[in-house]
Amino acid sequence: LMCSCRRWGGLVQAGGSLRLSCAASGRAFSSYDMAWFRQAPGKEREFVAGINRSGGSTYYTDSVKGRFTISRDNAKNTVPLQMNSLKSEDTAVYYCAASRVCYRGCSPVSMDYWGKGTQVTVSS
Repeated sequence: LMCSCRRWGGLVQAGGSLRLSCAASGRAFSSYDMAWFRQAPGKEREFVAGINRSGGSTYYTDSVKGRFTISRDNAKNTVPLQMNSLKSEDTAVYYCAASRVCYRGCSPVSMDYWGKGTQVTVSS
C-alpha cells in the first residue's frame, strides 16, 4: 500500500479552510484503517484524526474536534481531511498513514504505511 498526499489551497489565514486528500494505491486499501498525523517544527509527530476501514467510525484528537472532518472513499482509495476554522497552531506537515490495527489515538509506531507529507501553514 502506498499513499500520496495532495493539498487544495496554499497558504491560508486563521479562520480559513483547507482540504487535504490521501490517495492510496494497491487493492488492499479497504483492509486498512486510515489516519492523519501532523508534525510541527521541533515537535513529535502527533495523531490528528482516524477512520476505520469501513468508514463507519472516526476519531479525533481534542484540539481538532468540531473543526476537522476525516472521511474515506473505498471505491476511489482516498482519505480526505477537511480542515475548517484553522488556527496558527495547526501549522505543520501533515501525513496520512495506514494501519491494520489502529485508527483511534494511534501512536506513529502503530502505522504500517506513510504518505510523504504536505505542508500546511496558517497565518495569524
